[in-house]
Amino acid sequence: MLLGNPVVRFAVSFCLLGLFAAKVFAAAPATLTVATYNVENYTLANRVADGVYRQDYPKPEAEKAALRAVIRRLNADVLALQEVGGPPYLAELQRDLKGAGLDYPYAAVLEAADDVRHVAVLARVPLKSVVRHTNLTFKYLGGVATVKRGLLEVRLAVGGSEWTVFVVHLKSKLTERPDDPEAALERAGEAEAVRDRVLQLFPDPASAKFLIVGDCNEARDERPVRALLARGKTVIAEWLPATDSRGEGWSYFYKKDGSYTRIDHVLVSPGLRPQVVTARIEDAPETLQASDHRPLVVTLWTE
Repeated sequence: MLLGNPVVRFAVSFCLLGLFAAKVFAAAPATLTVATYNVENYTLANRVADGVYRQDYPKPEAEKAALRAVIRRLNADVLALQEVGGPPYLAELQRDLKGAGLDYPYAAVLEAADDVRHVAVLARVPLKSVVRHTNLTFKYLGGVATVKRGLLEVRLAVGGSEWTVFVVHLKSKLTERPDDPEAALERAGEAEAVRDRVLQLFPDPASAKFLIVGDCNEARDERPVRALLARGKTVIAEWLPATDSRGEGWSYFYKKDGSYTRIDHVLVSPGLRPQVVTARIEDAPETLQASDHRPLVVTLWTE
């Protein structure tokens, strides 16, 4: 019999092993990486450049080069950005990244009430849809206020299902209102307006697949982040812990007082949480020059 021949037996065994390996490889789940990054005034802004205070000055080229190096290290499939100028600035970053070998053919920017700093997305996977929520309002100190940077919603077709990424950048602590020190009430109102819109779109987060990412300008245990995590008994999302290669968990360095805090967050819906693989903070040396924030990266299994 042919199978009695040692050479034939070896050939058959080799083929079977190859088929098994191919089947395992084909069945192995792929991953999708999503990063969030406040790129610190990638626009015209008042800043110190080359030791001189300048008004309405672009982000220095050395900082842009460092930023591109960090983003290349992230190698994310979807990149959520904060503090980007309008479409021309996003187009510039998109072009320069492509020149550096990282192509993001899909892009979206949200221009809202804040006409200087915007949230945006760059992606190398197609954006199934883009919704720019600029009409989010909330009661504030006897009046009505608007979420200044809006809420950017992008939907992706991933592994046979639809995933949504919400990008936020809540109000900073800079304010001229003595009746709301550090804009705490305003920031909380913005978060609650964002939360309510997310729940309008996904009333059952337990079966939904979405991420809320961005700069909340508050720590995990403060009211704005807590508002994004739950409303009453409804769990909206889970906060993902993340650390850098040294085990440190800060994402923002405040130069004025030398403090390190975690104000950038990745929140994942209960329906997507089982697919989270890892979450980390990027700490490449270039991050110290690129921005006063460090990016967070989450990797997820796709179906």
